[in-house]
Amino acid sequence: MAKQHLRLILNGKSAGRPDVRAAVDAVRAMGHDVSVRPTFESGDVARLCREALRDHAEEKIDTLVSAGGDGTLHEVVDAVLKALPENEKPPFSFAVLPLGTANDFARHIRLDPQDIPTCLRFAARASAKPMDVGEVNGCVFVNMATGGFGTQVTSQTDPKLKRALGGAAYLFTGLHRFSELSACEGRIEAEGFTWEGAFVALAIGNGRRAGGGIRLCPKAKLDDGFLDLTILPMPKSGKVTDLLATLLDRGVDGLNGQLVMRKARNITIQTQKPVQFNLDGEPMNGQDWKIGIRHHWIEMRR
Repeated sequence: MAKQHLRLILNGKSAGRPDVRAAVDAVRAMGHDVSVRPTFESGDVARLCREALRDHAEEKIDTLVSAGGDGTLHEVVDAVLKALPENEKPPFSFAVLPLGTANDFARHIRLDPQDIPTCLRFAARASAKPMDVGEVNGCVFVNMATGGFGTQVTSQTDPKLKRALGGAAYLFTGLHRFSELSACEGRIEAEGFTWEGAFVALAIGNGRRAGGGIRLCPKAKLDDGFLDLTILPMPKSGKVTDLLATLLDRGVDGLNGQLVMRKARNITIQTQKPVQFNLDGEPMNGQDWKIGIRHHWIEMRR
């Protein structure tokens, strides 16, 4: 196996974890170089990504490892792409060290967040494969963009509750604050497809899971050149709580006949009122959305 140089951008909240140090030691023992750059405050990820690009020009970095949760991965990929000239692809591959709460993307590529040393060894040994990146109004996402009711639930979930209950926290918060939330009215268009009406939530997936492991786009592939659109219309019964309970328990697989699902390369969404989208957990607000895909734009160790 050729010697690799891995650069870790490590979420500072996890810097003291013994399993992270053990993982770094294990990969160095394999003969690879591992340089670690922990974050401390807002803006550090972007700065460290620019530093990685500069360092790569002098001493090759093979893989930039996002050591954190889905939000950290989003920040790392977004920062690298923004630091590059338009239409230029990154000079190194990416990898994930899953240290977050949900780790939805990591689970998609079959990493075990309970075994951090194995995850980092995987980053050093696995092949770098081409992968798509989604884009919403010029901002990229790696795993999934979600919008509507479900997105508001995610953004309003108390962090302590989220840590304690995992995915169940999203349902709990939705029920607790149901009176404050309402369905979104919108028009959604894609190639050869138009849908208009009230929806509880929607997902545009490059990956398959979000919100703590909920299967929202079960047929999504990371490299097929398509995004998977899932629309959860407002139920005719108006019983949104029953709908959310089924979604949490069984994912979209338990909602046969109640969903609208399509594969598309480009999607436009217009809503009557401002709605929040989450790009890998990062919030955006607006009424007009243009969504597309950058086919095989990055390489991921997976």
